[in-house]
Amino acid sequence: MGFTIGGSRGTKEFLSGARRRGRTSECTTVAEYTGLWGWETVPGARAAAPAAECSCGHTNCGAPGAHPLDFAPTVPAGATLDEVTEIWGEYPGAAIMLPIGRSFDVIEVSAEAGRRALVRLERMGLPLGPVTVTPDDRAQFFVAPGAAAELPQLLYRMGWDDADLDLRALGHGAFLTAPPSDRAGLGPAGWLRPPALDCAGGPPQARLLLGTLAYICHRLRR
Repeated sequence: MGFTIGGSRGTKEFLSGARRRGRTSECTTVAEYTGLWGWETVPGARAAAPAAECSCGHTNCGAPGAHPLDFAPTVPAGATLDEVTEIWGEYPGAAIMLPIGRSFDVIEVSAEAGRRALVRLERMGLPLGPVTVTPDDRAQFFVAPGAAAELPQLLYRMGWDDADLDLRALGHGAFLTAPPSDRAGLGPAGWLRPPALDCAGGPPQARLLLGTLAYICHRLRR
């Protein structure tokens, strides 16, 4: 797996001026996800505020600006900048979507709970993966694949199965809007904890974080 940008001079120059520069920056970001962090990406729809009309063109869209574009190809993990440019060039301005359930699952809590949990987890010295924050104030913790299927049993074992927690897991079939893309016309997604080489390819098991996340969610409910 490698992040290859040296061949960018040979990339087709299909745009000029500001549009070309913007697309180059966009493709470089996608190539970082595929080549450096080893994640698949998919071009996603955008939504224009305030009406939040989805760029997919469907008037009854159930998730405006928060889903992959119809028939958009998956850019594979390991794709270089030249390979990304060739694919992404067909979808200018698309949001960057990461398929969940392949390289990682997600545990989602409120942004406040996520920030408090990060402080506690870092003090405890527990392994952590990337954490995003959405424009509607949700924190999304990257954990090892399989967490979504295991979540009910894990909460049961920890004694949290009957608690009213603002906590859920996202797994196979779901998509995450990757920073700095706009999500649902609400604004850009961001990082609470950006990816790093020592964790992006192997996020922690959900059980290592879940106790702390559940406890803080419970405290905030009270």
